Amino acid sequence: MSVKKAKIIRAFGKLLFLLYVCFLVYFLFLAEWYGRTGTAEEYRYNLELFKEIRRFITYREELGMFTVVANLAGNILIFVPYGFFVSMASRSRGFFKTLFYSMFLSLGVEIAQLFTRVGSFDVDDILLNTIGGVLGYVVFVICNWMRRRYHVRNRKKR
Repeated sequence: MSVKKAKIIRAFGKLLFLLYVCFLVYFLFLAEWYGRTGTAEEYRYNLELFKEIRRFITYREELGMFTVVANLAGNILIFVPYGFFVSMASRSRGFFKTLFYSMFLSLGVEIAQLFTRVGSFDVDDILLNTIGGVLGYVVFVICNWMRRRYHVRNRKKR
């Protein structure tokens, strides 16, 4: 790959990451569709692991499957790009670094939601977001392996 092509791909990756961060801020703090229409009177929080996950599964009939899937899978999927991008951008990448970066970003988001009273602080969200970040790392590893394999094949053909 030429230097010029590599620079274009890196710039495109940076642009995608910037768009992802804007989407994340909008979705987590401003999206009316997700109930972010204002601040709550009281602090809302859950410090018991699996409490909200269990509640969503137990009351899935009353809440509707869309709500359950949107909450549980959505909290995972929203951090998959983060795990991918942070692995792609870092020179010293790894499973545990991505795990901790994802966990600390999610913790920061949850603390911001608690103090701004937009949304709620939920340890289950931290767990699900961290899983999403790790899945993003797995996707990165697979894509990186495929890319390297492709380049090795092309070098052999020359």
